[in-house]
Amino acid sequence: MNKRIIGVNSNCYHGFSIEESLEGIAAAGFHYVELTATKGWTEHVFPDQSFERLCAVKDKMEALGLIPFSMSGHCNLMDPQRLPDFVMNMRLAHFFGCDYIVSSIGEAHLEDLATSSNEPLSDNIRNLLPSLEKYGLTLVLELHGDHATGSIMKEIVDLVGSPRVKINYDTANCVFYGNVDAAQDIDTCLSDIAYLHLKDKAGARNAWDFPALGDGYVDFPTIFQKLEQAKNHAPFSVEIEFTQAGPKDLAEVNEAVCKSADYLRAHGFVL
Repeated sequence: MNKRIIGVNSNCYHGFSIEESLEGIAAAGFHYVELTATKGWTEHVFPDQSFERLCAVKDKMEALGLIPFSMSGHCNLMDPQRLPDFVMNMRLAHFFGCDYIVSSIGEAHLEDLATSSNEPLSDNIRNLLPSLEKYGLTLVLELHGDHATGSIMKEIVDLVGSPRVKINYDTANCVFYGNVDAAQDIDTCLSDIAYLHLKDKAGARNAWDFPALGDGYVDFPTIFQKLEQAKNHAPFSVEIEFTQAGPKDLAEVNEAVCKSADYLRAHGFVL
């Protein structure tokens, strides 16, 4: 298989420190990391942290041989008042040398205070284009909440009409929020996918149950095959969110990340 960027979202280590996260990701054999800066949820890095602190994180990644290729910087893009916060997240992503910034349309883990139809929403996103250009970033919109199918997200990306704004296809959110199967739904937006959260799904459709890759029922082999056929070499970012109870300890997270690495290698990928 063609080599592509394959990283791990530090959000797998929700509730643990960024240092613990980076050490676990590197120990599993990965070389890329998606840094999480999600307000009120996982603030592994965040614009309000001191310069000294942010530099320490940068130094830690260098020491471990990890490349921060993207940042999870979720803001409610339907709310014009949240756009300046998102620009700060972009500046932070640029500081770390990221190429991608990830956001859902609404807040990922806070209550949405604003909703919007697609037209004003696409206007909001277009207002971000100068900053995306300035900081050399591609905004990848994550399937989430009310916007959790490929066709819904393609509509928005088409309205924005910029190569700087593409889709982050989350292979489990489409099940949990959108009630569609990733291996089929991905066909509706394949040409606009520039990033994937590889996330497995177990349990009932509406159960918060996102285990290590290969431990659920997402049809990854078909997804990999379709991406290959379409010559789509978008980066993968592994995301494991466990059950509502969360992992019992750090060792369980590390084990799930290692298991996911083994699953990807078994399918011909080079980490």
